[in-house]
Amino acid sequence: MSAAEIKDKVYDIIVSKMGVNKDQIKPESKFADDLGADSLDTVELIMELENEFGVQIPDEDAEKIGTVQQAIDYIVNKKVS
Repeated sequence: MSAAEIKDKVYDIIVSKMGVNKDQIKPESKFADDLGADSLDTVELIMELENEFGVQIPDEDAEKIGTVQQAIDYIVNKKVS
């Protein structure tokens, strides 16, 4: 899976889980501040990313994922390694 495909899928998951329009999402968008996610939304988003991409995201890593780009980069790095 390419980085572009991962990005598209992450965007789709954000749209599905958070009820935002795709055009509202930017790489620098912060889940809480820009996209209106609360802590439960963030947990559900991380769980969906784990399920979709077949990766484990430990809590200490999940706490560091605050933007869309950070989520994409994390998944790309996990899928490549």
